Parts: sequence; structure tokens; C-alpha cells
Amino acid sequence: MVSPPWIPVPPQGYGGIEWVVHLLVEELVRRGHDVTLFATGDSTTKAELRYVFEEAQTPLMHQTMPDALHVGSAYRHVAEEARAGRPYDVVHDHTAWLGVAFAPLVPSPVVHTIHGAFIEANRIFYGGLRDHALLVTISEYQQKDFPEIAYAGVVPNAVDVASLPYRARKDGYLLALGRIARDKGQAIAVRVAREAGIPLVLAGKVDPGNDRAYFEEAILPFVDGASVRFEGEVPNARKSELLAGARAMLFPVQWAEPFGLVMIEAMACGTPVIAIRNGSVPEILADGETGFIVEDEAGMLAALDRVEEISPERCRREAEERFSPERMADRYLEIYERATRRPRA
Repeated sequence: MVSPPWIPVPPQGYGGIEWVVHLLVEELVRRGHDVTLFATGDSTTKAELRYVFEEAQTPLMHQTMPDALHVGSAYRHVAEEARAGRPYDVVHDHTAWLGVAFAPLVPSPVVHTIHGAFIEANRIFYGGLRDHALLVTISEYQQKDFPEIAYAGVVPNAVDVASLPYRARKDGYLLALGRIARDKGQAIAVRVAREAGIPLVLAGKVDPGNDRAYFEEAILPFVDGASVRFEGEVPNARKSELLAGARAMLFPVQWAEPFGLVMIEAMACGTPVIAIRNGSVPEILADGETGFIVEDEAGMLAALDRVEEISPERCRREAEERFSPERMADRYLEIYERATRRPRA
């Protein structure tokens, strides 16, 4: 299992891919599978941990050199184990470009999960290397942008439902949780909450550059500690507490996000989600059952009047049935089995 080198597994804060990798690895180990996790040395796992970087390379995120050294070291280990008579059955790659590009050079079949959106550069890349690995998407929406590929399947992300607190009785605040960015639309959440007269809690990291400018321009002027409270990037325990206590979580996403992990985290806590229709939102939310899917800001405001119609118990049950680590592992194991039977070029 090859995780990106940018954030430890599991993450202490921001890090959706790393949470998914953590839950999958631990569930496979729990079932008795022999798993080697190639991540960073500050990761924690019950699998065998291998790494080239002792600490997560967060300050160098998405730079080529650390990614190449990380992925190259992982694949070299796979090749060396095969030469020593200990071949891996499957390599499951969660990195970006290099894992797919190098896949034909290792003796084990490679399964690659596409965690990002299909921008034009991705279309060219995956189109040219589509036979290098079994490609998996995290939503059906991703596949609509590039239907030419014969995908190995769709495996939705998971959350550790059992570890998340469930609350049927909610506090009076709304929540918007996630990285502060224009394409996440937190300014819409601020306007909706202020118009409704309901306190809003914002939590999420603010990166330098465009995200910082957006925060200071569109959000910070309204942060008064009462009607709008900003808590920044919160630790996992506080995040769970906020999710469980919220009357509803607002998800005003402004781009076609391939999978909004925070939506299923809220559902697991029994908290309904009000989301603008975009990307994979209709695959994740059951409109009128686990939240409301709306078209715009006005629809989000109107949906607040119907929040009491949503059963917290129904939200929790949906997360358990559709987005548990067990369900995710079942689907990936089916794909691993197919990978081992796939003819190698």
C-alpha cells in the first residue's frame, strides 16, 4: 500500500487520502492479510511500515523530487522482494502520477486509486497510460469526465463510523468544515447562516496565497465569535465533537469535487448535510433522507427550515451501511483478486 509522502498515516488534521489509506490498511490487517504500508516514518500502523522519509514532507507538498524518491523507493522494494522469492500479490498505489507511470516496471500487478478530479492534464496522462494499472475511482462522477477508460470499479471512501460520536440531540449551531477556499464556498455558508440568524462554526486550515486572500476578504470581516466563530484547523477529537453537535452541516461546494469525505463524517455523527449539487454530492447524500441537495444559496437557506425532518439515526445507519471500512475493504479485495488474474504485459 503506497500512500503519498506529504502527510502521515493517519493524519492528525487535514488529510483525506491518508485517512482512507489508514482505514483500509487497518481493516485488511484485522482480517489477517499481510500488508506493507509505504508511507512516512511518523505514521502509525499495525501493518509493516516502510519509508524513505522519517517525517511527512508537508512543506514540500506536490513537489516532484520527494514524490519521485518516495514512489521510486517503494517500487524498488517491490522489485527486490520479487527477486528474493517474496513477491507481493498486489501493489495498491494512492499517489499521483509516478505510481502509474512506473507500474509496468514492477513484477506485481498495480491497482491505482484516482483520488483527484479529471483536469485536462489527467485526461492526457491516464489516456496514454490506461493499461499500466487497474484504475479505480472514488465516485461514478469521476468516470463521466473520461468514459473511454475501462475502469476496474468505483470504491467510495470510508470513515471509521464506530469511532465517531453519534448524537441524536443537537446544539443550535451550523457547521462548515474543511479547507478554507473559494471553491469550498465557505462565504456562502456565512451568508446563509447570517440570513437565517443561526450561529455558524467554521473550522479548517487556511493555506497561504489565494486561500488566505479569500479568507481575509470574504470571511474574516464577519467573524465575531458569536454569529460566526472561526476555530481554524482543529484536531480530530474537536472535529468529531463539532460534527456530532451541529444542527446541520453546510457543504456549499463550488467545484465538481470527486468525493466530499466530510459529508459522510457528518452522517456518521447523525448530522444532516445541506449541500449544493455538484460533483459527487448526489451519490453521497440521499436527498430528504440524510440531508438536502440544493441548487444554490437560496435553496440552502430554504432547506434549513426542513432540517428537523431528517432522522439522525437514518444518517448514522446510512454511513454504517455504505461508507464503513468493512464495505470499502470488501470492494477493494474483489479488485485485488481480479488484479492477480490479469495478464501482465
